[in-house]
Formats: sequence, structure tokens, C-alpha cells
Amino acid sequence: MNIYVGNLSYEATEEDLRLAFEQFGQIESVNIIKDKFSGKSKGFGFVEMPSKAEAKSAIDELNGKDLKGRTLNVNEARPRTESRRGGGGRGGDRGGRGGGGRY
Repeated sequence: MNIYVGNLSYEATEEDLRLAFEQFGQIESVNIIKDKFSGKSKGFGFVEMPSKAEAKSAIDELNGKDLKGRTLNVNEARPRTESRRGGGGRGGDRGGRGGGGRY
């Protein structure tokens, strides 16, 4: 199960998350999301746990707990929606006739 961890301290490391979650079971992966330009934490990340029961236990126990001075927001990660891709905006004719303005 993929777990969302929000309100992370910017000083928290992936190792800090791993240590917090591994007391509830096996960890498949830990990933703190970072800004692609600065490399700094965006304040949230994901922990993948293979056992749904262990993951639920971790969510129940760690949601609202303090890690490095911040109260964690922990819940089951929702799949990404496709709403940010394409489909938006200006229809328009792409037949190469141009314009559409007033003559």
C-alpha cells in the first residue's frame, strides 16, 4: 500500500521516515518529494508498504504524531488524477487556415 505523508519538516530525511514506519512492518520504498531545481523537500513524501494491514497500522499510529517538530498528516495515497493533462482550453481549427479574426 502506498502511504502519503504530509506536513513533513523540511529537515526530515528518507531515513527518518523509514525509521518511523519500519516499527510497523516491512518497507518497500521511501520517497520524499523534492523541488527539481533547488533539491529541497516540498514537505511531503510517500512510503510503500507491501502489507495492507501493517500500512493501516502505521497510518493509524503515525497520523497526528510529531516528527522533527511537525505534526504528520498520514493517510492512504490516492492515485494521481489525469486532470492536469491535456484536454483543456481552446478548441479551434487546426486545419491550417489560420485566423478566425475579423475581416
